[in-house]
This record gives sequence, structure tokens and C-alpha cells, in this order.
Amino acid sequence: MRMRRKRNLDARLEKCAELQVFEPETHKGHWRELFGMEGELHLEIGCGKGDFVLESARRHPDVMFVAVERYKNVLLLAMEKLQAEGLKNVLFLSNDAATLGDVFGPDEVDRIYLNFSDPWPPKKRHKRRLTHENFLKVYDGFLKPGGEIWQKTDNQGLFEFSLCSFSQFGYPLQEVSLDLHATDFDNVMTEYERGFAAQGMKIYRLVAQKPKK
Repeated sequence: MRMRRKRNLDARLEKCAELQVFEPETHKGHWRELFGMEGELHLEIGCGKGDFVLESARRHPDVMFVAVERYKNVLLLAMEKLQAEGLKNVLFLSNDAATLGDVFGPDEVDRIYLNFSDPWPPKKRHKRRLTHENFLKVYDGFLKPGGEIWQKTDNQGLFEFSLCSFSQFGYPLQEVSLDLHATDFDNVMTEYERGFAAQGMKIYRLVAQKPKK
């Protein structure tokens, strides 16, 4: 479904311009310098309206977060929320996941979050899934050895696909949950997740780790 353009989109984006990195390729290998911080660098691919990255940044002010969202209408909402908070440890990109190998350098990212990604259900479209081997190859280029990919989804088919994809790619599974909200994990919910929880839907979660050298 075509997304309706936000009123005054360009003007509102301009007001948030300090939060968005417009030529991210120029910072490849130097993201910590851009933040002016040292510590872990976490990447959320598909940040939606920003609830997850906002709360994560609140809880972990010593961690740098880069939130990626290719739809500018949605990106705007996430940036406006963050701007209202005044947090300094989050930056935003309007990029496709397939391009991120041009944005981050080898071993630069400590953790990747894939929260409620599009499941692309028809089998002929499975190559678009963010846990397909083609995307794992991209992530592997910049995820540090021992770094982790955290995935959450409500879609059982996508979850089962991801379990196989990570295993076949050689990323051991560290944690697997078939009903996340029934556990005592200190979970940060997304806006989608709140809706699913209200309906009593099960949330699937896994952690896959890049092998250490």
C-alpha cells in the first residue's frame, strides 16, 4: 500500500537534519569519530517509528546507535521523537540494507537488530528477506568477530527460515525463544510489538553470533 506523504515533510525533515547522515559512505570505518564517542556501535535495520532505538538509547547512553529506515515518512517520525528527547547517541540513515556494506567498515559494528522485518511470504521473494544469505554476506563484511545479530518477529515462517539461514551461513545460534513475552528477558518493545502483545500473539526471538577469529 502506498504511504501517504506527511504534511510539510521536507520542512520537517530539514528541522531534523542534524540527526540524519546524508553521505554515510564518507564515514565508512570512522563512525565512532562522527559520534565523538568510544564504545559499542549498534545498528538497527528497519527502525520504523523509532520506539525501539529511542528506548535502547535511553537505557544505554554509552552505546552508539545507527537507525536505518528507507521510508522517509516513517524516518521523520522516528527522528522527531528522538529530537524531542535530546539524546546524542543516535543517528539515522535513509538507506536500503543492501547498501550498508558501502557504509560501514570491516569489524566496525558490534550488534545488528532486525526487528519485525518484512517477511516477504511468497517463496520467489525470499531473497528480499533480511536474513537471506545475500544480506548475511553484507552484514558479515562489517560485523566484528563475536558480534551478534538479534532478530525478533511475529512471523513463524520467517523465523524458521532465519534459523536455517543463520545455521547454514555458519553463525551459531546463542539464544532462541519461541515465546519471548513468556520469558524474563529484559525486552525493549517496538511499536508493532506492543500491538502484537495486546493481541496475545507469540513473539519469536533469536541471537546469532559471527564466529570469533
